[in-house]
Amino acid sequence: MQKSDAKLHAACEAVTAKIGEHAEELAQLLTAEQGKPLVGMGSRFELGGAQAWAGYTAGLSLPMKVLQDNNEGRIELHRKPVGVVGSITPWNWPVMIAVWHILPAGVVNIVTSDDGAVNIGGAMSTHPGIRKMVFTGSTATGKKVMSGAAETMKRLTLELGGNDAGIVLPDVDAAEIAEGLFWGGFINNGQTCAAMKRLYVHADVYEDVCAALTDYAKNVPVGLGSDENAILGPVANQMQFDKVKSLVDAAKTKSRVLLGGEAGEGLFFPPTLIADLSADDPLVAEEQFGPALPIIKYTDVEDAIAQANASENGLGGSVWSKDIEKAKGIARRLECGSVWINRHGTIQPNAPFGGVKSSGFGVEFGEEGLAEYTDIQVMHI
Repeated sequence: MQKSDAKLHAACEAVTAKIGEHAEELAQLLTAEQGKPLVGMGSRFELGGAQAWAGYTAGLSLPMKVLQDNNEGRIELHRKPVGVVGSITPWNWPVMIAVWHILPAGVVNIVTSDDGAVNIGGAMSTHPGIRKMVFTGSTATGKKVMSGAAETMKRLTLELGGNDAGIVLPDVDAAEIAEGLFWGGFINNGQTCAAMKRLYVHADVYEDVCAALTDYAKNVPVGLGSDENAILGPVANQMQFDKVKSLVDAAKTKSRVLLGGEAGEGLFFPPTLIADLSADDPLVAEEQFGPALPIIKYTDVEDAIAQANASENGLGGSVWSKDIEKAKGIARRLECGSVWINRHGTIQPNAPFGGVKSSGFGVEFGEEGLAEYTDIQVMHI
């Protein structure tokens, strides 16, 4: 390892240690600002994730590769840092996603504005001093970032919207998968890009899955983030609350509400399960990004695959079955960057993560993600 690499590793390790030292303080601040609960998969969980990602990244390196070394010559592949990177992070996992984007050493400048990501993103995307933009957020804003970056030929990593589908096959035990289904859809109150946003269930087990999922969901406590007994908190902001309410209100007119469906006080919206929806219902076709999950019945798995792939998004997907090989075959046909079997949305620092289609391009995490912050230089000797 070169001396400069050792300094970078030491800086990342220092960041990891500092997060650990202040984890509880940061968790309390996160809950106060964003609203998510301290417990469960809330603020303390997020700080633990931030520390895990920083620690794993500290151990990564991208050494020189020898592509050829013979009588005709030697060819080496070197990776050089791109330089200044502009990073736009979202409000749903604000600490952990910032850690995904930020790599010391040197200087981190924080830019804020009341006008939101569009204006900031526009200014950063066109700035000649920034060589790469990393953006996590909506597809609409991502397109603006991409457009602005074109003038200076910036490198891009875009992790945009998702409308992830889960497909449940007829051989499942509904009670066994209910917990996994719930958290696949409702982690962070559904305010997660790679949360499950649509659930397709085979007719043979449809009612059983609906019942088991409802039985689990109705026992998940909702409350203030500072309440140590609350597992889910409020929706993070008024705009998102209004969108969830609008989509649920429209769905209630032509479907069966299994649980929830009525807005609470303030920004509280209870976990909501709505059955018997179809592909053209807004709650199915649009990304709700909140605590409401539509459940759609199917009889032909080919139709379920087609419906899952009909979305312009392609971030994640999942298949639920006791037959792992069959599930893998279906999973490979889903048009998404990540796919899970018998779980949904679980990410880890050693596995690349990114979307296809309108969910963006490029990946984060692992060596593949680190490589996206570098330029390749090939040396012919």
